[in-house]
Amino acid sequence: MKRKLRAILGVKGSLALLSLATVVLALVAYTAQVTITPTKQFTIGATTQSWTIYVNDVNQIRYLPGSGSPTGSAVPATTPPVLAVPASFAFYVETDASKGCAVNITLTSPVDSNKFSKFEIRALSWVGSWSAVTLYDQPSGGSSKFINGSTNDFGYVQQLAGQQTFYLLEMTYSYDKVDTTTAFNVTFSYTPLPQ
Repeated sequence: MKRKLRAILGVKGSLALLSLATVVLALVAYTAQVTITPTKQFTIGATTQSWTIYVNDVNQIRYLPGSGSPTGSAVPATTPPVLAVPASFAFYVETDASKGCAVNITLTSPVDSNKFSKFEIRALSWVGSWSAVTLYDQPSGGSSKFINGSTNDFGYVQQLAGQQTFYLLEMTYSYDKVDTTTAFNVTFSYTPLPQ
């Protein structure tokens, strides 16, 4: 069998096969392993709350989450907020030294502008007490704004790398166009965007 193969390949063919085998044996392969660790920057706080508002309320404020009487009319009773008490904050952002985070805030559906003449959304952060934080029109900054809850408006809070912050939402509303007293839901949506 060897003689037949040599006869078919000839001297040059045998040398070519020997060279190819030598090259294949001479190749060295290297590998590298990467461990991927996903990191969560965002933690949601309060997910439900019930407010009572009144016909002809003008420029009234409610907080999400909030306390007081009527419910939501004062900042949360637990201060400072703590992760173990979700009712003490709307959301929490913890960034590491490598990457900041922007959080998009919007309503899944606008409030009815035939009932509200105003529904403005702002954000507060905890820095020894609840303080106003700037909302922006873009994840990377841009113009400061409030969120108009009677349109498909939205805004972003920005947090730099290496910070831990609790956030609270503040709504200023006027329910002064109708005397409808049917309950309805308003749903806030948050989308964290690593920066």
